[in-house]
Amino acid sequence: MKRSISPLGETEMEVLHIVWELGEASVAEVHEHILKKRKAAYTTIMTVMKNLAEKDYLTFRKEGMAYIYTASIPETEVKHSLLQQMLDKVFKGSPAELVQTLVNHESLSGDDKAQIEALIKKLDA
Repeated sequence: MKRSISPLGETEMEVLHIVWELGEASVAEVHEHILKKRKAAYTTIMTVMKNLAEKDYLTFRKEGMAYIYTASIPETEVKHSLLQQMLDKVFKGSPAELVQTLVNHESLSGDDKAQIEALIKKLDA
């Protein structure tokens, strides 16, 4: 059985990104955004959004016949938590090992490298 190191699946993250971007969204709005990139059943997106609400990542209110979902955890907080879990599980808690792996095994653009260098300089300041 394939187990994810993240408590959130790929579609769950995709849905969260859309809700963060829109601020709030119905299942139909999220489904419409996903259909621009790939096929997905409306019921699948509805189930994913219900699951995210059960996991406390989303909250919802009823508006007419639709449920309107809002993120209950800020994007930066979710990213930090997921990154910390990956850091602990995969890189034995070593940020340096994570960055070394990223630099050694990813094709970083000149812009990516410049941004990383700027962040390191900012740490030194």
